[in-house]
Amino acid sequence: MIQNDDIKAAAVELADIVGGMRNGVAFTGAGLSTESGIPDFRSPGGLWTRNRPIDFDAFLRSHEMRSEAWRRRFEMEAAFGGARPTRGHRALARLLQEGRLAGIVTQNIDGLHQASGVPDDRLVELHGNSTYATCLGCDTRFELDWVRERFQAAGGTAPDCPHCDGPIKTATISFGQPMPGLAMARARELTRACDVFLAIGSSLVVYPAAGFPVAAKRGGATLVIINREATELDDIADLVIHAEIGDVFDALAEQLGPLP
Repeated sequence: MIQNDDIKAAAVELADIVGGMRNGVAFTGAGLSTESGIPDFRSPGGLWTRNRPIDFDAFLRSHEMRSEAWRRRFEMEAAFGGARPTRGHRALARLLQEGRLAGIVTQNIDGLHQASGVPDDRLVELHGNSTYATCLGCDTRFELDWVRERFQAAGGTAPDCPHCDGPIKTATISFGQPMPGLAMARARELTRACDVFLAIGSSLVVYPAAGFPVAAKRGGATLVIINREATELDDIADLVIHAEIGDVFDALAEQLGPLP
């Protein structure tokens, strides 16, 4: 393992890795989006310090819990709805466009990868997406404006599906909810085939998602970890950079050339 927290020196090493990358995978976590103003979940001031997560079973059992879940979602929209892709998002979109990345696997639910120009067919969202909703009964998609209008008209009560009366939920994966099979299979496929695995802005403690960097390393890929804080997988990585993600990618751009 090489740990290099001197950003300029680390960028030289990272540029050497990325320069030879032909089938890379980026694995992104909440730390990628904090620069946009979206707090992460676990750190002081993070989302979980203010609201205990609502378990999936509780969401299904209780209409009150469903209403509380939507209240939180719209409260979050008011605070973070104006978030825009960060330097890291834009840099990864560039690497994808250049053909260096085969795909991006993300734990994030904020839609900022798509906003940076990443097409849906090159993005695997392991924990879903909070920018729209689906009915858990019939899988009908609902836009947030539709849900908000009915939520507010009902005095803060969660609406049910007009087609099957099923519960409507943001298209995210909650605690206790099964991981999406297709997304997990696609992530495994990308991981098995990659030559470089870039773990960016993830604490690497949430499983089964955090198992992908380990699988990539065991499969012979070069493992790079970029995160502000140390992770439990630093010891097995080929390069570890503890720094602000945007600063790292700015320094990388100086090596590879400016972003378009």
